[in-house]
Amino acid sequence: MKKLLTSAILIGALSIGAVGCSSQSSSSDSGKSSSGSEKPRYAMILKTLSNPFWVSMKDGIEKEAKKLGVEVDIQTASSESDTQGQLKVFEDLLNKNYSGIGFAPLSPVNLIPEVVQANSKGIQTVNVDEQVDMKELKNAGGSVYAFITTDNKKVGAKGAQYIVDQLKDGGQVAIIEGVAGNVSGEDRKDGATEVFKSASGIKLVASQPADWDRSKALDVAANLIQRYPKLKAIYAANDTMALGAVEAVKNAGKEIMVVGTDGAPEALESIKAGELDATVAQDSAKIGATALDKLVEAVDKKAKISKDAEPEKVAVDSYLVTE
Repeated sequence: MKKLLTSAILIGALSIGAVGCSSQSSSSDSGKSSSGSEKPRYAMILKTLSNPFWVSMKDGIEKEAKKLGVEVDIQTASSESDTQGQLKVFEDLLNKNYSGIGFAPLSPVNLIPEVVQANSKGIQTVNVDEQVDMKELKNAGGSVYAFITTDNKKVGAKGAQYIVDQLKDGGQVAIIEGVAGNVSGEDRKDGATEVFKSASGIKLVASQPADWDRSKALDVAANLIQRYPKLKAIYAANDTMALGAVEAVKNAGKEIMVVGTDGAPEALESIKAGELDATVAQDSAKIGATALDKLVEAVDKKAKISKDAEPEKVAVDSYLVTE
């Protein structure tokens, strides 16, 4: 009897221990801290993952999340033209109890309604890459804690200046733009245009959009090469389009300089192969990591959400790659 009683006590103790372990595991899985309070959760909305620039940014965010010990959910639209789809992604995230949401809008205005909704729910927001139209956002009663990007006007200027420096005798040049009206693309175009127009002996003969698309850029470049037989160089507002232009140059059997933007892996390989001449590389991984840092900062300090607050602007530098 004594032996049976001892066994019963031992089994009971083990059962209590097992229940205790089970409870701790459940608490961790539910996203709560050891004290029982819920951990902040974060989400980031990027433009797409079909472009290496955004893949690199995703990697940067994930590495920073691991470093900070936070959970981050990364979502994207179906393409860089799917403005309504991106809005729906944001809308869905608003109902998932995130403490902070970072976003790279496909247009300056497409996400404004959901940013305002996030503000009203007390969700911190950070704007990445493409700047939201701050005037329209304020008019709608919204705000963001910070804006993280590259100075895209300087990016375009760097690419154009490299072309100018290489064309010692001057010549005809062209620009392949992104999506018309896209702020990042417009800034790059403006930066490049200013440099070309102020350079002695350089003539900017055309500036046309190719919507960030490689096949469209190939067609645009092919038409430019046919229309301007003396064309010496093309600046493209991203590497995807630059690689399309490189293909058009090869097809035409011409010697035309092509400079891209972003520092995408395929572009770097093309430079090493002696095809693409240069790219103005953005540190997209650092942009993503910095965006998450600012989002965590805003949540940790319980930053006041007010339409009168000006966002902190953080510019991550770009650099020229030629080999």
